[in-house]
Amino acid sequence: MGSATLLLGFSLAAGQSAAPSVTAPEQPAAAPKPLTASEQQSLRSIFTKTRPGSLRLEQCPVNGSCDEPDGLGSGFVIQSDASGTLALTAYHVVFGAKKLEAVTLDKTRYPVTVVGYDDGHDIALLKINVPAGRTLSVLPLAAAAPKVGQSALAIGNGNGDFLVSKTGRLTALDVAASRADFPPGTLELTAPLIPGDSGGPILNAQGEVMGIVSYISARPTRFGIATQASYAVPVTKNSPLLADLRGGLKRDAPVIGLLSFGDIADNYFESLGLGNTPGAVFTSVTKGSPADKAGLQPLKPLESDENGTPTRLGGDVIVAINGVRIHNFNELLSAVRARQVGETIKLSVVRDGKAIPDLSLTLGPRTITADEQR
Repeated sequence: MGSATLLLGFSLAAGQSAAPSVTAPEQPAAAPKPLTASEQQSLRSIFTKTRPGSLRLEQCPVNGSCDEPDGLGSGFVIQSDASGTLALTAYHVVFGAKKLEAVTLDKTRYPVTVVGYDDGHDIALLKINVPAGRTLSVLPLAAAAPKVGQSALAIGNGNGDFLVSKTGRLTALDVAASRADFPPGTLELTAPLIPGDSGGPILNAQGEVMGIVSYISARPTRFGIATQASYAVPVTKNSPLLADLRGGLKRDAPVIGLLSFGDIADNYFESLGLGNTPGAVFTSVTKGSPADKAGLQPLKPLESDENGTPTRLGGDVIVAINGVRIHNFNELLSAVRARQVGETIKLSVVRDGKAIPDLSLTLGPRTITADEQR
């Protein structure tokens, strides 16, 4: 069976295809060594010390209490003093949230606002609205970049658990994203993370945060999903990006406003009536998005067999962006993510098997898809 990659927060990002098979990142020559008894004991001690600085993040209903949150993620405090309380998390944990609350180890709840974010790097800086005169426990950020082989501790809220620990070992640095809409340059580790852990801290043997949980590579089995590897966005206390976030940076990823549930094999395009040039196909268009304004048309069944399986399809196939060939939806995402919000691009499209005049559209921010994602 193929492996798949999944974001670990509330849901998959709108506009991406449902977890496809991917090629796993290059693996080390030898399997990582299991943690020693000494390392395990050290990480248990660090967990006890750092758990108070970790957070459960909940997307709450706009009206009423958060007894049944709409979504769940993790985070951690990096500053708490007279100038305010700040925390870090993965951006996809808070994307589209209309009301956020942070829950500390003592089960106290605090309102949360987003100070800054970088969608492409999947990181967000939050303000925890702590009453005057009160401070929260703070987790220190690492001063230096980590090294392969280091032991690692993750703290999160996977599967609805409350601030639990998971341990492993770093197996790779600066890992290329397996999908265009996942952050590049991540840390790879063996800790068995699951949805709900996203945004939580990855700590080293000194109790310093060296990464923020982002996504996993998973393999489906007859018993469920088996985690192959977990990935975290690296962070250090002198990171230029962190300084930008403190300054209020809000950098959106560009989108067209399309949703796809997978690709069509090249040899089926012509027989399905989509023309003889394979490309990116999509199943829905976000209302009010650049794609909607440009008049792009999603796939629709025109004819089906006795079992209801479509034998002929109508709709658009995107075959190039600015004259550069596009073969599938992930290539389309890559081409879009390489550009900036507000940039105008030209799409070459085959509609119902026939080429139409190129369509121009201006890329919008991913926030236009927030309602659809929820």
